[in-house]
Amino acid sequence: MAPFLETVKSFDDVPITDAGVDTDAFVEAADGVVRMLKELTGLMSSVGSKAFSPVISDIQGNNKKVRDRYLAAPLQSATLEQLVTNEKSNKVGSATEGLMWLLRSLAFTCKSLQHAQANPSEELKVAFTKGYDVSLGPIHRSGGFFSVQGAMMKAAGLMFNTAIGYCPPRKSFYEKLAANPGGEPISQETLDKELNDWLTGLDTIISRMDGFYTKGKHGEILKSAL
Repeated sequence: MAPFLETVKSFDDVPITDAGVDTDAFVEAADGVVRMLKELTGLMSSVGSKAFSPVISDIQGNNKKVRDRYLAAPLQSATLEQLVTNEKSNKVGSATEGLMWLLRSLAFTCKSLQHAQANPSEELKVAFTKGYDVSLGPIHRSGGFFSVQGAMMKAAGLMFNTAIGYCPPRKSFYEKLAANPGGEPISQETLDKELNDWLTGLDTIISRMDGFYTKGKHGEILKSAL
C-alpha cells in the first residue's frame, strides 16, 4: 500500500500530443477522482455521505460514457478531441455530452482543491463553495427560471450545494491523503507537491478541452460567473 495520490493515475501523467488528450489515460485518471471523493465521503456522517453520493454517481456515469465510446471505437477515439470529432461526423453525441459534464465536474473538483491549496487555513466547505461558484455554479444558474432545463439545473445546483455543506474538516481530509498504510505518513511538503502536480495536470486538460469545445461549437465546459 502507498499514500492515496500514489495509488491513482495523476492527471499530470496523462499524455497530451498534437492530436489531443489521451483518452485511455484520461478516463483512468478520472477514476481516481471518484476514489478521492469516496475517501472524502468516508469522513462524513451517513447523511453527508448520502448527500454526496449523487455527485459521485454523476462523475462515474459520465466517465463510463467516455470509456464505452473509446472501447467501441478505439482507433477513432484515441484522444478526447478525436472522440468528439468522430461522434459528430457519425451524428452521435452521447460521449461528447458525457465528456462535457465530466469535465465540468472535474473543474469543480480542481478549482475547489486549488482554493484549498492556496489557502491553508481555509476549511473544505469554504474552498468547495468557492470552487463551485467558478465552475458548476454559473452553469446551474444559466438554465432560466421557467423551463424544464432551468428546473433541472436548479435541482442539480441544490444537490451540489447540499453535498458541499457536509464537507468534513480540512485536517481530516489531508491526513487521509497523507496516510501511508503500513508506514509513516508522507510529509506535508510531499503531499503538496503531488497534489499540486495532479491539479496542474487536470487544469491544463480542462482549459485545453474548454477551448476545443468552444471553437468546435460542441458545447461549453466553463461559463463566466454571473
